Amino acid sequence: MSPRAAWQLEAMGFSDVYDFVDGKIEWISHGLPLDGEGPHFAVAGEVADRASVLTCQLGDRLGDVAHQLDTVPHEYCVVLNDHDIVLGRMRKKNLRGADDTAVEHVMEPGPTTVRGTEPAPELLERMRKKKVPAVIVTTNKGRLLGTVTQAALERLLASRP
Repeated sequence: MSPRAAWQLEAMGFSDVYDFVDGKIEWISHGLPLDGEGPHFAVAGEVADRASVLTCQLGDRLGDVAHQLDTVPHEYCVVLNDHDIVLGRMRKKNLRGADDTAVEHVMEPGPTTVRGTEPAPELLERMRKKKVPAVIVTTNKGRLLGTVTQAALERLLASRP
């Protein structure tokens, strides 16, 4: 919506009005609500699951994170900064070192991510071809939205006419 339209809605008495400048696909990729029954472009952000992702921060200790890795479905922890920006990934297979070792000494910096606006059909095809069970999904500015699995993408695409 344009800033002018937002102001017009406010003038009409709507109190909860925002000017979302990133566009409809970005809105959808953040999992924000949609109205209407028409078709829309299925994107990874719609099914990105933040709840199943273990996150940690620079300075966290290996021993603390290692114990938490057994509680999540993925074999890694996503390393974030204070603004939820993805900096790295610490895989379970790389858990070498003393318990007080800082995560940044064993993390893989700059892991592969996809944007929330990534088209679901193409992403699913690439994941199947490369046998990747899950990918990290971020905003266009690198903020973590969650992870998406092949099964989640299959369900999303099956729900489309």
